[in-house]
Amino acid sequence: MKTICLYFEIHQPIHLKRYRFFDIGTDHYYYDDYENERVINELFEKSYKPALQTMLDMIEENGKAFKVAFSISGVSLELIEQYAPEMLELLGRLAATGCVEFLAEPYSHGLSSLAGPENFVAETKRQAKKIKQLFGQSPKVFRNSSLIYDDEIGAIVADMGFKGVMVEGAKHILGWKSPHYIYSCAQDSRLSLILRDYKLSDDIGLRFNDASWSEYPLMADKWLSWVAALPEGENVVGIMMELAALGYYQPLGSHILDFLRALPMLAKDMGIQFATPSEVLAKNKPVSPLEVTYPVSWNDEERDTSSLLGNGMQREAFNKLYDENIVGRILACRDRRIQQDWDRLQATDNFRFMTTKNNGMGNNRGIYDNEYDAFTNYMNILGDFLKRVKDMFSDSVENDELNSLYTQIANMGEELNVKDNEISRLRARLKKLGDAEEEEEVEASPKSSPKGKDLKPAAKKAPAKKAEPKAKPAAKKAPAKKAEPKAKPAAKKAPAKKAEPKAKPAAKKAPAKK
Repeated sequence: MKTICLYFEIHQPIHLKRYRFFDIGTDHYYYDDYENERVINELFEKSYKPALQTMLDMIEENGKAFKVAFSISGVSLELIEQYAPEMLELLGRLAATGCVEFLAEPYSHGLSSLAGPENFVAETKRQAKKIKQLFGQSPKVFRNSSLIYDDEIGAIVADMGFKGVMVEGAKHILGWKSPHYIYSCAQDSRLSLILRDYKLSDDIGLRFNDASWSEYPLMADKWLSWVAALPEGENVVGIMMELAALGYYQPLGSHILDFLRALPMLAKDMGIQFATPSEVLAKNKPVSPLEVTYPVSWNDEERDTSSLLGNGMQREAFNKLYDENIVGRILACRDRRIQQDWDRLQATDNFRFMTTKNNGMGNNRGIYDNEYDAFTNYMNILGDFLKRVKDMFSDSVENDELNSLYTQIANMGEELNVKDNEISRLRARLKKLGDAEEEEEVEASPKSSPKGKDLKPAAKKAPAKKAEPKAKPAAKKAPAKKAEPKAKPAAKKAPAKKAEPKAKPAAKKAPAKK
């Protein structure tokens, strides 16, 4: 039986304000509050509210035969909570019907999956936790920002415990295969893939109101006839689009919601059903693994990441934003302002505004005149943000113990949920280690020469007698031959034969004499 798996993305970026180079270091607030409030309210009135209410009516009218799935980024949930709380009530009513499934995704709707697993896993868990708090569901299926996916991402998602992931059914990854089957991840067979039929999806999301389109006007029965005509055995039809397509990109005057409302009843008459992603996975087993070597997405005709990371400006911003030392500090930090700014700066829209591709961006760049303007403004803001992050800890993070503490603090806060006083104790230890590095460069640079960096500072601070405790700890980290220059000054006050044996063992007993 043909099954339609209908899914909608709900995401709106936090719009940045004009930020000059001279604001770096003085202004730490980066957002255009007026534009953020205006956009979310306009979307709610023109699209989200009428579309969600229509779906609620469809479930009630069709005996729960209509099923649908949503994913909502964490940054969008923050906007909705602040400016459109009525939308949360509508989503809660939909969740209570049992016909709606909420999916997991990165909290920031960013590119963390392409940068490294630590931050990607952490923010996915945060978003799933927020979905559980708001709607009472623990997500079982994952969808990435812009449907970005490859085999490595799939393996990470499987390790997080998700049963399935939504993937763009691009021709260059499918070849002769059909998008209307369930496949498995090539690196981990535990994870199943639900593929998007981009043609049937874009017929609704992009072409519905296009009078120049050969199939205009599109009627519900015509569209369902295309689904029914699929070859036997091709039973899973993934229809995925932005919720803003209903009423905003395709205006309400185009009767897009009337088209949607007519689908369940007509589908039933044609032997077609609706199902949530989890229901689809429960009833359909993977037919084979699907290898995706390079990242695929639902962006543009290329169905790749070129609109996000296709030019030098985008890659420069990406590399600075996801520098491993910066990510380590942020994962160890629990400063709410830093975390919130981090989430908002990661959003894919910030990179999309910088694209030089001729992909119809036009005036859809927010406050920016062109891609270079977008890059300059974003990098000014990022420069101030990175400075704030670096000021939280010592500049040197190459010491292995410091790095292990960063990871330990992050894991404790996110996974083990230990008591606050334990995390505070670790943070204090982390700060102490960072301060000690500034005074003792040997601690932070174990590969440096003890002879060059140990003896000179000790000579400035104290006579030879007091410098002995400083030289003796260094003897633990260096071969005996290099420790001899430190032992020779002590030979002036003692016979040479006795001083040489004491250079090594006395280093361990020196504190006891004091």
